[in-house]
Amino acid sequence: MGDDSRGTPTGSHRRRAGGGRGRRRKVRARPKGWRIAAWTTAGVVVAGGAGAGFLYFKFNGNLNSVDINAALGKNRPENIDNGSQDILVLGSDSRAGANSKYGRDEGSSRSDTAMIVHVYAGHKKASVVSIPRDTMVPRPQCKMPDGKTSPAVKRAQFNDAYSVGGAACAVATVEQMTNIRMDHYLEVDFAGFQKLIDKLGGVQVTTTKPIRDKFSHLDLDAGTHTLNGEQSLGLVRTRHGVGDGSDLGRIKLQQAFIKALLDQVKHVGVFTSPTKLYGIADTATKALTTDSDLNSLNKLYSFSNGLKGIGSGDMHMVTLPVGDDPLDKNRVIPLAEASQQIWNALRADQPIPDSAVKDGAGTKTEADDVVK
Repeated sequence: MGDDSRGTPTGSHRRRAGGGRGRRRKVRARPKGWRIAAWTTAGVVVAGGAGAGFLYFKFNGNLNSVDINAALGKNRPENIDNGSQDILVLGSDSRAGANSKYGRDEGSSRSDTAMIVHVYAGHKKASVVSIPRDTMVPRPQCKMPDGKTSPAVKRAQFNDAYSVGGAACAVATVEQMTNIRMDHYLEVDFAGFQKLIDKLGGVQVTTTKPIRDKFSHLDLDAGTHTLNGEQSLGLVRTRHGVGDGSDLGRIKLQQAFIKALLDQVKHVGVFTSPTKLYGIADTATKALTTDSDLNSLNKLYSFSNGLKGIGSGDMHMVTLPVGDDPLDKNRVIPLAEASQQIWNALRADQPIPDSAVKDGAGTKTEADDVVK
């Protein structure tokens, strides 16, 4: 999600053009961490009774979408039909509007949280690969918001792709890194994330150590807490409150929070309260930006429904293995062999091998045991 600071092509085959349609129309599995944003909206339509039509169009109107397929064309990895799904999930750090309290608006946004969610065929398990925002990678040619083209570069900070060319450039950069075609795209911003947690009634976490970070406005003693939206946002943004202040420690906290969120959602009685359900659905649909294949309530609900069998214990969460960048001590670069193992495993719809994460970002950090 971001904080106060700013922050190698592999393989040779993947999926044919056409998004997730050609390969996976029969498969409806998605990242459960953001699933609530879909199934609550469908529930509102059911609960709305005579007003269902009005609610349907209202929430449809809330959704923002990006036509990734049109933007990227045919220059993408092959669409392999193996029953799996790959989704790029981004947290945007735009400082405009309601997000201005988190820093100065410089007229652009960055993807300070980036996760590739791979849902395995059968929809029983998923792997999540977090990409550190400060990772230096090649970036492909991207079209900028003003219509001009930014040329490809051999060396760029990963989260700059979103700043340069938005969602389509971020997807193109990930596909170039992994040689894996992204079937879908989901984005959540600062303000939307905070409001959604508040509407859910907070998320319970247990901290084993105090966390103090003036930059992310987080001040927690050791113990069990029900975090409100502001505190939850602080937790997933903090870099200075735990460990050595690196992005790798923050990623560990994000992963722990997502698992806590999944467990908490199971206990939230949204369907017993139409008012609460309405509020969650309204907030969730306003907070999300999706690819154009998910730009309606029906599509979003169908997209999410396949995740019913996946719980927090069924998600294998890892961080892209990285090492120090020899050209910049404040940046990191992917460890080529270990990263290749991860991408090969996901392309083959296989579990990520332990050997891929035993070094680099896969090592234990001080942040691992801070949140339970």
